[in-house]
Amino acid sequence: MSGIVTTIADLEQIKNKYLDHVSKYKCQVLICGGAGCISSNCAEVKDSVIETLKKFGLEDEVLVYETGCMGLCAVGPVMLVLPDRTFYTDLTAESAADIVKSHLVDGRILMECTYYDKSLNRHVPIIDDIEFFKDQVRIALRNCGIMEHDNIEAYIARDGYIAACKALNEKTPEEIIEEIKKSGLKGRGGAGFPTGIKWEAGFKAKSDKKFIVCNADEGDPGAFMDRSIIEGDPHTIIEGMIIGGYAIGANLGYVYIRAEYPIAVDRLSKAIEEARRYGLLGQKLFGTDFAFDLEIRIGAGAFVCGEETALMNSIEGKRGEPRQKPPLPFQKGLFRCPTIINNAETLACVPAILLNGSEWFSQYGTKESKGTKVFALAGDLANAGIVEVPVGMPLGDILFKIGGGMKDKKKFKAAQIGGPSGGCITQENLNVPTDYKSITKLGAIMGSGGLIAMNEDTCMVDTARYFMDFIQDESCGKCVACRLGTKRMLEILERITQGNGEEGDIELLEELGATIKETAMCGLGQSAPNPVLSTIKYFRHEYEEHIKKKYCRAGVCSELFISPCENTCPANVNVPGYISLVAAGRFIDAYNLIRQENPFPAVCGRICTRPCESKCRRRTLDEAVAICDLKRFVADYAYKNEKPYSNDIIFPKNGKKVAIIGAGASGLTCGYYLVRIGYDVDVYEAESVAGGVLAFGIPEYRLPQSVIAHEIELIKQAGVNIFLNTEVGRDVDFQDLRKKYDAIYVATGTQFPQRVNIPGEELDGVIHGINFLKNVNLKREVKLGNTVAVIGGGNTAIDSARTALRLGAKKVLILYRRTIDAMPAYESEIHEAIAEGVEIMELVSPVRFIGGKTGSVKKIECIRMKLGEFDNSGRRKSIPIEGSDFIIEVDNVIPAVSQYSDLPFIRKEEIGVTSWGTFIIDEDTLMTTMDGVFAGGDVARGPDTVISAIADGKKAAISIDLYLGGKGKLNKGPKINIPDNFDEDEIVSHERFPLDMLPVEKRMDLDSEVVLGYHKLNAIAESMRCLRCDRR
Repeated sequence: MSGIVTTIADLEQIKNKYLDHVSKYKCQVLICGGAGCISSNCAEVKDSVIETLKKFGLEDEVLVYETGCMGLCAVGPVMLVLPDRTFYTDLTAESAADIVKSHLVDGRILMECTYYDKSLNRHVPIIDDIEFFKDQVRIALRNCGIMEHDNIEAYIARDGYIAACKALNEKTPEEIIEEIKKSGLKGRGGAGFPTGIKWEAGFKAKSDKKFIVCNADEGDPGAFMDRSIIEGDPHTIIEGMIIGGYAIGANLGYVYIRAEYPIAVDRLSKAIEEARRYGLLGQKLFGTDFAFDLEIRIGAGAFVCGEETALMNSIEGKRGEPRQKPPLPFQKGLFRCPTIINNAETLACVPAILLNGSEWFSQYGTKESKGTKVFALAGDLANAGIVEVPVGMPLGDILFKIGGGMKDKKKFKAAQIGGPSGGCITQENLNVPTDYKSITKLGAIMGSGGLIAMNEDTCMVDTARYFMDFIQDESCGKCVACRLGTKRMLEILERITQGNGEEGDIELLEELGATIKETAMCGLGQSAPNPVLSTIKYFRHEYEEHIKKKYCRAGVCSELFISPCENTCPANVNVPGYISLVAAGRFIDAYNLIRQENPFPAVCGRICTRPCESKCRRRTLDEAVAICDLKRFVADYAYKNEKPYSNDIIFPKNGKKVAIIGAGASGLTCGYYLVRIGYDVDVYEAESVAGGVLAFGIPEYRLPQSVIAHEIELIKQAGVNIFLNTEVGRDVDFQDLRKKYDAIYVATGTQFPQRVNIPGEELDGVIHGINFLKNVNLKREVKLGNTVAVIGGGNTAIDSARTALRLGAKKVLILYRRTIDAMPAYESEIHEAIAEGVEIMELVSPVRFIGGKTGSVKKIECIRMKLGEFDNSGRRKSIPIEGSDFIIEVDNVIPAVSQYSDLPFIRKEEIGVTSWGTFIIDEDTLMTTMDGVFAGGDVARGPDTVISAIADGKKAAISIDLYLGGKGKLNKGPKINIPDNFDEDEIVSHERFPLDMLPVEKRMDLDSEVVLGYHKLNAIAESMRCLRCDRR
């Protein structure tokens, strides 16, 4: 059409013509042309599709066009095939050609190129079935990703400009404003001020000239909402500004957009020219006397120009600095005329509201915040991209259900919302509704919609430093509070992250933050301290660790540690050191280096949770170095090549005695380090064997008894006395121990099984996991039937299930109330259990155990579960599905849900104890509320890892020595020289070298170890994958 659009009929004619054109094609291929996909070479994908269609003579049957951002940026380039709505991801020119051949020529979906849902472990080909899209409600983004971004007729075909035409011909400005007020639309730029009230103020302002401005500056790191709207649907911004201009009486509008958005500037410029050609900008719009035109103003990228008064200065050609308010922009704004400034997302909603009505819009959202909100999901999420959801959707649903949760199965730590002016929200608040009021209560702001998810590898002090660095750099400097205040805050944060923090720094940051908030001139300055104050509020302990302990738990602040792996190891083992020694073939030296920090290298080499590997920087290239397996290799090598025992370097006796209750990993570690610095140490153990849970809670196929016995023997050789079958409170009086010894360390662990508390738990054939494993390991008689059900998802549950198979059970089921990916057991153990034949029934919970005629358990009544809201650990709660009960026939049930402590030898009123039955201890010294009595390991932490128990034992040895007048310095043995054998050659990607494993068909003996470890050549090769992060 070449004429000017003046009526609804003209728009309908254009719409019908375009739809007729599209209907001639059997299929449509939509190529995402968002900035993210452009950077991933989507143009090559489009060219490949067109060329392949021509090759097969399908160019007249398949319409190919480029759209704006489809949203799922993490897997771009992407494309959508209509009408069947198949969604293809991670495209290349080659895969695009294959898709055309398979899908459009042969009629077969090329499944391996469709979207892969990692949580479901399968491909999901249809876009409407993908969790990322399912719960979205697209209003501002209604056209993005599903229409040509560069064709005004495509926009009109989706009812574009009809709202503007009706508004100018059928409504007064007052009626439009009232409709916007009734819709409940609030400003989407961050402040959340009601749009209708703002427009009303602009309408009532008396002036011959008024302006409306679209603020598309969008300077927040990680924010790309406005950019996506303008790139994918520029005409909706134009239409929204026409309506807004008419409502307030403005004849000229400005779109202020940063120069860093060249694609958005280019597409909006072309859209404005198109609109002028069609008579939709200029004089006498839609046959009325109303005139309106638009101009683009490109900003230089200053963050402060997102503030409305600084933005107006920039448009006027002045320095981008805030102005004093009042007067407010609606009173005296651009060129001293009344001005209304709206965010791009706000304006994008306006045409949809007038077209569908205020009630339609207000059906979404909450009572106080209506409609939808666009968020830019960034950071450590699996599904980074652009989303639009109803206001008030729980944050956890956005991050985990739509965003796909954390990448690489990392734990969620916090989400930064509102950009540099916002704050962080922790896992305890994942159920918070994403509305303006609720977010503000948590010390954050909704902001424009930037939402950055951070995992456990994020240092919150460094995050605060990053945002403060950004704020300080972007400060316009006009007011002292922002210019100097943010600079001083940044200096303090830099000192803390460099290991130079001092007592009082946290309080000084809080004081400076409060002062800046009260005295800064503009809204950006007033909110500048938010990230710092927010992280202090929720992560004060991390600030304290940086200052007092010079420790960064995330392994980010490199001045505070040698290497990320050593920093993460609770026992602080010199990981790069022993790996270098392995690479040099000095295996005994590597073993001795490990034993300086951990007297159980062979044990930990088999059952450690490998926190060091989660921080290994090699994983950013391919896979983490097999740190734990190399530890096992050197321990096994040392065992096989052990020389006859010779006295170690032990300090002379100091005449002081320490009693240790419990001969587990923590107690024996504490004793080992104490005897080496001259103490007499007696360990009291109630069981017939030493080792605690190592000896009777872990099956032999994972941890052979001979391995435990050897490492305990070495501790005994150092001088630790162990009294077996001696229970404190029965055989020895606790008060007598206090009189006899100078200090006591309690390390009894959590040795009692937690009940599941459902009917039938007392039936014969129901045996709790920790008791079951204990009986098996201590060679007591255990009888099992053919079918065994295990309740739980932790390591005890997996160990119990695999042990039951080895005892002859024909069928072993694990009933778990969440999904498999949420099981807390080691992932490798879960995989091995499945490989051996264990069946895992997820989202199932027992209701009661049903006995047979003999009084033994015969059935379990179960109920199916579904995942609900998030608990305070960041995991989804499991909720029963009413009416889904079913029966499982069994011969035995093994509940394995948790353990707890019971300390009958100390009266509860004499010592501080938590509700879990664990000791209340001083975090720094491990001393309990009873003088001279220390506690560590599971009895203080609750069920935890072996390496943490070992670390507690070592820490307790230092604290006890200090308590008894020592210097708190351990005797770790002679210094071991570490070779500097780093390979300067180019780093080549190479996955881990494989471990030797026992074949599945040979695993059914209880004492047959499954993981056989490395042989020498593979161990040396694996050690050479280390990047030596300790080299500076």
